[in-house]
Amino acid sequence: MIDLNILPLFFVSIFFLVLSPGPDLLLISTYSSVRGFKSGASIAFGIFIAGLVQTFLVAFGLGQLLQAVPTLALGVKIVGALYLAWLGLKMLKSWLGDDFAEKNDTKTKSLTMTQLIYQGLFNNLMNPKALLFFSMFLPQFTSSQIDVTSQILILGLLLSTTALIINILFSLVFSKLGSFINGKLSLGRHIDGILGLVFLGLATRLATSK
Repeated sequence: MIDLNILPLFFVSIFFLVLSPGPDLLLISTYSSVRGFKSGASIAFGIFIAGLVQTFLVAFGLGQLLQAVPTLALGVKIVGALYLAWLGLKMLKSWLGDDFAEKNDTKTKSLTMTQLIYQGLFNNLMNPKALLFFSMFLPQFTSSQIDVTSQILILGLLLSTTALIINILFSLVFSKLGSFINGKLSLGRHIDGILGLVFLGLATRLATSK
C-alpha cells in the first residue's frame, strides 16, 4: 500500500510533468499529426511499457546504479542516440528514394502498430535521463514506514497509466490538427522526410544533453 495523503500532490506533479515539452511529447505529436491517431496512440503505449520497465528497474536499484556509475549512463545515452540517428537516416533514405523514384504525390508506407510501439518504447528506454528521473521522482512520495519497493511499484504504475491517458488525449488532439494541416498542405510522401528529421533531432538532443 501507499500513503493516500500524497496522491493529490503526486497526480498534480504528474500532470505538469507530462505536459512539459520533451522527446516523448515531440514523438507523439509528430506521429499523430502526420500518421493519425492510431500511430500516436501506439507510440504512447510504447512509452507506457517503458515506464513500467523503468519502474521495475528503479524498484530493484538500477536507477541508483546509473547515478553511482556515470559511465554506464553515458553508454546507454550513446547507444540511444545512435539508435535514433539510425532510424532518422533510414527514414530520410526512404524519403529520398521515393523522391527519385516517383514525381507524383504518393503516400508513404505506414509502420505497423507493433513497430510504432517499439519506437515509443526504445525512444524512452534509450534515454538514461528517463530512468534517472524515475529513480529521483518516485522515492519522494514514499513513506519509510511502509515497504519502499511495493510503494515504488504502485506509484510507477499510477504515473505510467496517468501519462498514457494524457498522451492518448494528445494523440487525438494532434491527429485532428494534423488532418487539417495535411488537407491544406498535402504532405504525402514527404512524411518520411519529416519523421527522419525529427529522429535526427532527438538523437542530437540526446547525444548533447548533460
